[in-house]
Amino acid sequence: MTSLDLRQLAGDLDVGHLLEYPLVKVGGSAFTLISLFTLVFWIVGLVLLNSLLRRLIVQRLLARTRLDPGVRFAVTRIIGYTFMTLGVYVALLVNGVNLSSLAVIAGALGVGLGFGLQNIVENFVSGLIILAERPIAIGDRIEVAGVAGRVQHIALRSTTVVTNDNISIIVPNSDLVTQSITNWSHGDPKVRLRIPIGVAYGSDPEQVRRVLLGVAAAHPDVLKVPEAAVFFDAFGDSSLNFELAVWTTDRAFAPRRFRSEINFAIEKALREHGIEIPFPQRVVHLRPAPPAS
Repeated sequence: MTSLDLRQLAGDLDVGHLLEYPLVKVGGSAFTLISLFTLVFWIVGLVLLNSLLRRLIVQRLLARTRLDPGVRFAVTRIIGYTFMTLGVYVALLVNGVNLSSLAVIAGALGVGLGFGLQNIVENFVSGLIILAERPIAIGDRIEVAGVAGRVQHIALRSTTVVTNDNISIIVPNSDLVTQSITNWSHGDPKVRLRIPIGVAYGSDPEQVRRVLLGVAAAHPDVLKVPEAAVFFDAFGDSSLNFELAVWTTDRAFAPRRFRSEINFAIEKALREHGIEIPFPQRVVHLRPAPPAS
């Protein structure tokens, strides 16, 4: 190729023609550099507007209502996802993309992505179910798959649960939908904790009952209504087994520490009243060996 041909080619490939040159053709639509830049601009603008819209909804509108934080979070998320979906649809139409021509291709891609991204799609749908039905909410204390903690964040793919040791556990949303979940805060924040106690045989059961109820009444985080209860559970091998049941709201998110405080108080009260906490004992009788014949 001569220098004259190169100059002629460079003149033909000016900036205008380069920007309008069709790069990709999908159905009846052709994507050029200009259309791609415009589409990216639209998407970036939608992301920024979505963030601003959610902030305004939370701070200006929902903050004035009596809805709890979990409901406000779910409403904000659903509005944000709806806004982004409609925004991307409008952006494609404005940029001249023929969506009807993409239906067959989108169907084929959907089948392929359904097999390849099955777990991600499952978690995505599970996230929508959680936001819509609200079996859990931000701030709830839950137990799932051996993990116990407070729900800190709910995303479309996973949920972040923070334990009392400040460890963040990422739980897939599908586990929260398909598995059994213990939600300590669902509906009513009051929970009842049961503390087992064993005392020695010969102890007065009525005295034990009074002592245990006194321990419950003295603890500031034990609710007066509903009132605490003491159950005579069973006659054990070496002890009379009782159970102290107390209600609380403030300490539902730290049940282990709460039980520990109750146990400390029970041990001190039983010791002050002379009630023995037994421990298993085994008596071994040694017989002399028979004389050798």
